[in-house]
Amino acid sequence: MSAVTAPSVSVIRVLGVKDDELLRRLAHAGLSFTIGEARRVAALLGRDPTVVEGNIFNTMWSEHCSYKSSREVLGEYLPTEGTGVVLGPGEDAGIVRLATVNGKSYCIAIAHESHNHPSQVVPNEGAATGIGGIVRDVYCMGADVVGVLDPLRFGDPMGENGERTREIVHGVVEGIWQYANALGVPNLGGDVYFDSSFDENCLVNVVALGLVAEDEIVRSRIPLEAKDSDYDVILVGKPTDPSGFGGATFASRILDEERALDDKYAVQVPDPFLKRMLAVATREVLKLVRDSGAVIGFKDLGAGGIACATSELGAAAGLGVRIDLSRVIVAESNLPAEVIACSETQERYCLVVPRELSPEVLRIYNEVFELPEICHGSGASVIGEVIQEARFVLEYAGATVCDASTEQITTGVCYKRESRGREPVCKEDVLPDGLDPRAVLLDVLGSVNVASREHVYRHYECEVKGCAIVRPGEADAGVIAPIPGAAVGVAVACDGNPFYGAVDSYQAGAVAVAESVRNVAAVGAHPIALTDCLNFGNPEVPEVFHDFVEAVRGIGDAARGIGLKDSGEPIPVISGNVSFYNQSSGGSAILPSPIVCCVGRLVDVSRHVTMGFKSGGNSIYLLGRRSAKLGASAVLRTVAGDATASVPEVDFDDERHMMAAVTDIAESGLAASCHDISDGGVAVAVAEMVLTSPEDSRVGARISVPRLDGSPAALAGETGPSGFAGTRESEAKRDLVLLFSEAGGYLLEVAPDDEDRLLNVLEDRGVWYSRVGTTVAGVGLSFTGIAGGDFTLSVEELARPWTDGATEAMR
Repeated sequence: MSAVTAPSVSVIRVLGVKDDELLRRLAHAGLSFTIGEARRVAALLGRDPTVVEGNIFNTMWSEHCSYKSSREVLGEYLPTEGTGVVLGPGEDAGIVRLATVNGKSYCIAIAHESHNHPSQVVPNEGAATGIGGIVRDVYCMGADVVGVLDPLRFGDPMGENGERTREIVHGVVEGIWQYANALGVPNLGGDVYFDSSFDENCLVNVVALGLVAEDEIVRSRIPLEAKDSDYDVILVGKPTDPSGFGGATFASRILDEERALDDKYAVQVPDPFLKRMLAVATREVLKLVRDSGAVIGFKDLGAGGIACATSELGAAAGLGVRIDLSRVIVAESNLPAEVIACSETQERYCLVVPRELSPEVLRIYNEVFELPEICHGSGASVIGEVIQEARFVLEYAGATVCDASTEQITTGVCYKRESRGREPVCKEDVLPDGLDPRAVLLDVLGSVNVASREHVYRHYECEVKGCAIVRPGEADAGVIAPIPGAAVGVAVACDGNPFYGAVDSYQAGAVAVAESVRNVAAVGAHPIALTDCLNFGNPEVPEVFHDFVEAVRGIGDAARGIGLKDSGEPIPVISGNVSFYNQSSGGSAILPSPIVCCVGRLVDVSRHVTMGFKSGGNSIYLLGRRSAKLGASAVLRTVAGDATASVPEVDFDDERHMMAAVTDIAESGLAASCHDISDGGVAVAVAEMVLTSPEDSRVGARISVPRLDGSPAALAGETGPSGFAGTRESEAKRDLVLLFSEAGGYLLEVAPDDEDRLLNVLEDRGVWYSRVGTTVAGVGLSFTGIAGGDFTLSVEELARPWTDGATEAMR
C-alpha cells in the first residue's frame, strides 16, 4: 500500500462505493474510467486514489497511451526485429541502420502517429500539433529531422457534409504547412483519400524521419547509470498551461460533435518558432553530453504531459522518479496539480541527466539560447530526481499527491476484446454494360481519389535542408540524400487504401505494405523498414476489433512474405501507432484504415528513377499479372458508385520478385522511368507517366490493350480470360478490366538498346512481364486493340480532369 502524506489531499472515493454512485463520481471528476478500471486502480494502490492519481491512471490507461486493446495483437502478428534494426517499437521512435560512410554507421529514426480527433475539432491547430509532436519524437532520439509525411483521410467534399469537409481540409493542410515550413522541415510525401465515412472523423496521420549516427543515439529511458549516481529530471520548453489537458482520453473515446466546443480545449497550441530554437539549443546540449561521455534519457512531452513522459522514462529502466510539481514553471497561477501533471502543453521535452551536468544544461537553454526571452515563461528547470525504487512520486505544495508503481501506471491494464467477422458485403458482376473506355478514363482521372494532389503538396516546403532529390509529385516516393558527401539515398512513401478495408481488412493491411514497398522500389530503393498507423472505430464492437486483427495479420504476413531483398528476413515494423474510436456518437465508424510507411535505401542516389516518360521510341513493359477482380477500384466507384466487390489478393511471392527485379534494373541504370500500378490501374498509371513527362518536351505513349493480357495466365483470379469470351460486350468488359484492374504491378520505360539486359533481369528474378507499348514524342496517349474501337487522348484532354478534379471538389 502506498501512502499520501497530507490529509488535505483530495481523493476520489472508490472503495465501498456502489456502481451507480461510482459512475457519478467518475463523471464529476471528468474521468473516463470504466467501473472495473477504477476499482482496479484502488486495488493496486490499496486505497482510494487521489485526484491527481485518478487523472494519471485515467490518462495512462487510455487507449491512446496504454494500447490496452491492441498490445497483444501487435505482439502476435508484427515482425519487429532484424539485423538492421537498432531499436524497434517501444520508445519515441524506431531506428534502423542506413549505411556506413567513412567508418561511421548512420541510421534512420522514424516515428508514425495520428492526430485525428484534434484535427476534426480544430483542424489547423490539431494538424500542426500533430506535426510538432512527431518531430519531437524523432529529435528525442538524438536525430536531425530530415523530413515529414502526411497521409490524410477526409469526408466527401461533395456530400451532405461537404462544406464542413472542405473547411477541415483547408485547416489541416494549412496547419501542416504553417508548422513544418516554419520549423524548417521538408515534406517528402503522403497520400489523400476522401470518403463519407470520414465526414465526422478525419484522419491526420503524420510521419517524421531523421538521421542519426549510431553512436549518438539517445534513448527514451532513464540510463542504467542512474542506479549508481545521482540523476536530475529537467523540464525544458514552454511554460505549462491547461492546453491539451485530457487530450489522451479525448483521443480514446468516440467523438461527439455536440461536445466539440468543450473538446477543443483538449487540443494543444503549437509554436513552431520556439520549437525551432529548442531544436538548435538541444543540439548544443547533446554535444555537451557527447563531449562529457555522459549517458542521458530524453523524451518528448506529448500525450499525458509530465506524468506520461516521466513515468515511462522510469518504467523503461525499472527505476522511479520523484517530481515536485511546485517547481514546474506555469503560464498561469493556481493551476491544479492534476493539470500541471497531465496537461499536454506543446514544445516541451524532458531530460534525465547526471546531476553534475544539470547546471550547464540549464545555462545552455536559459542563458546561451535565452529561451525565457524568446517566449515568456519558457526555459529549463530541474523538477525532480531519479529514485531507485520503481515508483512514481509526485509532490505539490509540500504534499505527496501521487505515489504508485511505475509499472502499474504504464502497463497495468490489458484487454482481450471479442472479435467477430462481418457478414460478407461483396457483390459481383457490378461493371455496367455499354461503357466507353475513353470516357471512363477521363472520369476516373478526374475523380477526387485519383486526380492530382498538387493542390495539397504545393503548399509544402520541400527543398529546405538542401537534400531533396525527388519531390512530391515527381515519383512514387520521396527521395533525399541526407548524408553530406555520400552517394546513399533514402526513399520513403506512405500508403493505405481505405476502400479495401470496406471489403477485406486482411487484404487492406497486406496491400498497404505491398504498395508502400512498390512505391519505394519504383524509385530504385529496396525497403529496410516499415511503420504503421492503424485507424479503426470502436474496439469494443466485435466486428470492428475483428477488422483490426485481420489488418494487423495482413501487415505482418506481407512484411514476412515480401521480405527484405535477397534475405530470409521480414521487413521489420519498427514504429507505429493505433488509433481507435474513430467513430461518431451516432455510431458511424470510418472505413478500416491501416496506413503503412516504407523506408528504403538507394545504394547510389544518382540512380534514382522518376515516373515521367523521358523520350520517344522507348519500350513500355508491364510487370505483374492483371486480376479479374475490381473490388475497391476507382473504376467501380466511378461508374457504378459502389466498389464492394472481391478485391485482388496480394501475391507475396510476385511482389517480392518484382521488388527485387525493379531495384536491380534501377541500380543498373536500365529504367528510364517507372511507376507502380495502384489506383486506376494501368490506364491511370500510363496517363500519369505522360502527364509528368517534361512540360517543354512532352512524351506520350501508344498502348496495345491485348498485350496487357500477354498470355492466358496473365489475368489472374477465379474468372480468367475465357470468362469474358463470346460476345463483343464481354470483350469490352474484359478490356476495361485489363485497363483498370488495380492488381499490383509496375510500368517500366526502357531504351531499345537496354531491352535484352532488362529481360535477362526479369527472367532471372522470375517476374511475369509483357511489352505493352512504346513512348511517342509530342503526342498524347493512344490505346489500340480495344473492342469497339481504338482511341487517343491529347495531353490537354488528360491534364484537364487530372489537374482540376480534386481542386474543383475542394472549392
